[in-house]
Amino acid sequence: MLRKMGAELLGTFLLVFGGCGSALISAAFPHLGIGFAGVSLAFGLTVLTMIYAVGYISGGHFNPAITLGFWASGRFSAKDILPYIITQVIAAIAASGLLYLVVSGAPGFVVGGFASNGYGHLSPGHYSLLAAMVCEIICTFFFLTVILGVTGPGGQSAFAGVAIGLALTLLNLVSIPVDNASLNPARSTGPALIAGGDYLHQLWLFWVAPIVGAVLAGVVYRLLKAKAD
Repeated sequence: MLRKMGAELLGTFLLVFGGCGSALISAAFPHLGIGFAGVSLAFGLTVLTMIYAVGYISGGHFNPAITLGFWASGRFSAKDILPYIITQVIAAIAASGLLYLVVSGAPGFVVGGFASNGYGHLSPGHYSLLAAMVCEIICTFFFLTVILGVTGPGGQSAFAGVAIGLALTLLNLVSIPVDNASLNPARSTGPALIAGGDYLHQLWLFWVAPIVGAVLAGVVYRLLKAKAD
């Protein structure tokens, strides 16, 4: 279990440090032209690379919603849920703290939203709570559907990391304008603790909606697999 927790720690850390870091640095230097597409790709690349680096050890969840979705699909033990989620959240908080040390070294740095997720006045496009909730549920549902499909029996496991990374890139392209793209409660928790204020008050949505989407995906996968068998 310690090896698995170590793998989840490293994977989740890079996801937050690399993904949120690209968003923060892109915002600080808009002339670089990274934009939504660049940030989306950064998140996808962090997942892709860490799946190949440590995914064979822990399964490469890096996300409490994915862990719960795997459990709902029947492919993960209930006794391992809490250790995984605690590790993922700790990694996200540590990555956010160290990322703060990096980006605060720039002259005139302002914490602002710190790549946090939000709806209403905290949404990049000022989307409503309902819009953000629906977006997070749907995006997380399909993210886990891809993961379960490519890693399950009959899946193209050698290319699993590529498919998963590209799926996250695509879904971030959809959801960044809506709520800054969560799909991952740990990823949301670390930055929200730095940003504070209303970002913390809205954090509940970015736990509830991704978990609902992932658990639904797990249940649907289980039903489809049963019918196929």
